[in-house]
Amino acid sequence: MSQEITAISALTEQAVKTYFVTPQGDVDKVMTKARAAFTVWEALTVDQRVKHLIQLEAIILAEVDAIVDVIMAATGKVKTEVLLGEIYPVLTQLRYYQKQAASILATVPVSTPPVLFPKSTAQIIRKPYGVAAIISPWNFPFQLTLTPILTALISGNSVIFKMSELSLPVGELLIDLFSKLSLPDNVVQQVVGCAETGQQLIAARPDIVFFTGSVETGRAIMSSAAQHPIPVILELGGKDAMIVFADANHTRTINAALFGAFSNSGQVCVSVERCYVEAACYQDFIHQLTEAAHNLKVGHGCSGDLGCLTTLKQFAVIEAHYNDALAKGAKASGPLQLEGRYLHPVVLWDVTHEMLIMQAETFGPVLPVLKFTSVAEVIDLVNDSDFGLNASVWSQDIAKAEQVAKRLQVGSWAVNDVIKNIGHPGLPFGGVKNSGFGRYHGAEGLRSFTYTVAGMTSQSVYESEPNWFPYSDQRYIEMLAFFDVMFGQGRFFYRIKRNWQTLQAFKQYSSLNLAQHWHNFKIKFF
Repeated sequence: MSQEITAISALTEQAVKTYFVTPQGDVDKVMTKARAAFTVWEALTVDQRVKHLIQLEAIILAEVDAIVDVIMAATGKVKTEVLLGEIYPVLTQLRYYQKQAASILATVPVSTPPVLFPKSTAQIIRKPYGVAAIISPWNFPFQLTLTPILTALISGNSVIFKMSELSLPVGELLIDLFSKLSLPDNVVQQVVGCAETGQQLIAARPDIVFFTGSVETGRAIMSSAAQHPIPVILELGGKDAMIVFADANHTRTINAALFGAFSNSGQVCVSVERCYVEAACYQDFIHQLTEAAHNLKVGHGCSGDLGCLTTLKQFAVIEAHYNDALAKGAKASGPLQLEGRYLHPVVLWDVTHEMLIMQAETFGPVLPVLKFTSVAEVIDLVNDSDFGLNASVWSQDIAKAEQVAKRLQVGSWAVNDVIKNIGHPGLPFGGVKNSGFGRYHGAEGLRSFTYTVAGMTSQSVYESEPNWFPYSDQRYIEMLAFFDVMFGQGRFFYRIKRNWQTLQAFKQYSSLNLAQHWHNFKIKFF
C-alpha cells in the first residue's frame, strides 16, 4: 500500500496537498534514469549547460508572485523575506555562474619541470561526479535546494533531490520550473519521503551527496555514504557569534542584531545566536536592543517583520533553552509569547557559557547577550563552541575588526554586516567543526561537484628515459650526480664541473663511453 504525506500550510495549518512517498523500488529506477541522463548532459559544454539553465531567470521573474505564495505557505515567512532570502540569492548565483562557470571549470595547464619531464606538458581537468543527490532542509526550501541543484547541473552532473517532508509543495514547484526548460529527460528528478527515503537514496549509490540540515542527520548521512564510499558535502548547524566593540556604530549595530537574530524568526543556520558586547557599552546596548525588539511587528500583515515558526516541534527546543537560561540567572526582555505559530522575539542578557542557549543551536527568535572586557577574552568565548559556520565583528577600527575576525574558528565572517556575506555569489560558503565541511557558492562551490583528473603528455623522441630499466651501479652514480647538480650547494656551473669529474673517476668501472653517455645525459636533463 502506498504511503502518503500531507503538506500543511504554516500560515493556516490547513492541509494543502497529499503526496505519495516514492517506493523503495522506484528509488533505484530513478537512479538508473539519472545515470542515463548524465551521459547526455555531461557531453555538453559548460556554456551550453548554462545557456539551458539561465532561462530560469525569466521564468522565475514572470511567476514570482505565485512562487512567493508557495514558499510563504510552506515556511511561514513574510513576503519580503521570501523575495530577499529565497529568490534573490538563487538569481544572483545563477547570474554569477553564467559569467564565470566556463573559466572556473576550464582545463588548467600546469608548468612542467623540463629536466625530469623533457618535452612534456601537463594539465588538470575537472569532471563531474555523475549523479548528485541533494537533500535539503525546511527553513529555506527554495534557495537551499535550487542553488545546489544548479551548481551540480552546471558542473555536469545529473540530480536527484529530496525535500524535507515539510516542504513538498516547494519540491513540486521546482519540478514544474525545470519542466519549462529544454533539458534532457530525467536530468533533474525528485524523490518524496522522510528520513527513510533519504537513506534509500544514498543506498542507491549516487556519486556525490550534498546535505543541508542538522548535525545529527548529517552524521547519519555521512555514516551511510561511507559504506560505499560516496563523497559528501555537509552544511550543518550554526551558533553564530556577533562581536560588538564599544566604538561600533550603535544604531547600525542594533539594527543588524535585530535582523541577524530574528529574520525568518531565527530559523536561519547563520542566525546571530550569540551576541558578545564590550563592557563599556553593554548596558546601553541592552537597553536599546530590548526597546527595538519590542517594536518589531509579528505577523503577515502589510508591515509584518517576523513570520511564524515553520514547525511547532522547534518550539520545544526554544522553550528548553529559554527556561534553562532563566534558571541559571539570565534576565529576559519578556516571556515567550507563542500565538498559534507566531513567536514574539526575546532578548536575554547576563548569560553565561554554562547555559544551553550559548552552546546548542536554538533556531528561534531568542538572542542571548554576554559581556566581555578584552579582545583575547571574546575570541576565546566565540571559539568555545562546537560550531563554526559564520560570525560578524562590529567596530569602526577596521584593522582591529578584521584581525579579530581572522582568529575566529568559522568558515565565513563579516565586518560591520550580518548574514548578507553568505549571499555573495563569489564567496564559498560552509563551516568547520560541527557546522560541516565542503563548500558551495563561488568558484570553490562549483568545483566541489567535480573531481580533478591530472594528465601529462610526453612528446619525447628518446627510446628510453633515465629513470627506466636497466639499473646499474653506473646509473646510481649518474643519479647522484644529477641530484647534486639539481639540489646541491654552490654555483650551478661549479656543480656541473665537479660531477663531470665524479663521472670521469668512475670510468674505470664502466665499459661505456662515459664522454658520450655524459653528453646524452646533459641533453636529456639540461
